[in-house]
Amino acid sequence: MTSVLIVDDESNIRELVSVYMTAAGYQVLTAADGNAALAAFREHTPDLVVLDIMIPGLDGAEVCAAIRAESSVPVIMLTARESELDKVALLERGADDYVTKPFSPAELVARVRAVLRRTSGAEEASKREAAGTAIEVGGLRVDPATREVSVDGSVIELTAREFDLLAAMASEPGVVFSRESLLERAWGFNEFVEARGVDVHVRHIREKLDDDAVKPRFIETVRGVGYRVRRETS
Repeated sequence: MTSVLIVDDESNIRELVSVYMTAAGYQVLTAADGNAALAAFREHTPDLVVLDIMIPGLDGAEVCAAIRAESSVPVIMLTARESELDKVALLERGADDYVTKPFSPAELVARVRAVLRRTSGAEEASKREAAGTAIEVGGLRVDPATREVSVDGSVIELTAREFDLLAAMASEPGVVFSRESLLERAWGFNEFVEARGVDVHVRHIREKLDDDAVKPRFIETVRGVGYRVRRETS
């Protein structure tokens, strides 16, 4: 059974979300503070984490960063902050999505389902759709069947979202993808995610590939349009 860790210091929110998640068929774990959240995550390895940003001890952003340092498990942040900069900051810390408080529990369940479709189900979908065909551009190799990325033979660990973005661009080297088209390919239909989030994830991909944005080996920025994987690399 798919498990979801709910982290919030308000017991009424934990209980309400737990009821909805259980009704949706998920196994639910809960934690009330940052330290307990990390302990539960490491002990139970849930399939997804719903994480409030304002919690005692380590705050939600710190917990998210710690999870991301050791796992690609998807994280949905709960936040009362509504500014674009605050939301981008959550993506910078490694969040896959965010929900603004107050929220509808039914909406949160829908978000969980959408994120899990894009992550836990992505490997099998890729195997069916790509039939094991790997993409090689210079020293970059992207294998949709195994969801493995390597540079010059060294395996690079990407999150599911980062892999989907890179695979989309690498599937057509030289073709420029707008942020909106990358959103559609990597997120699917998700009206809640903003195009600015693509920039955050592309930056993370570049860091992991050791790719210089100024003199890129792999991913080029096409100003005012979007991104592309170079047709030829050095």
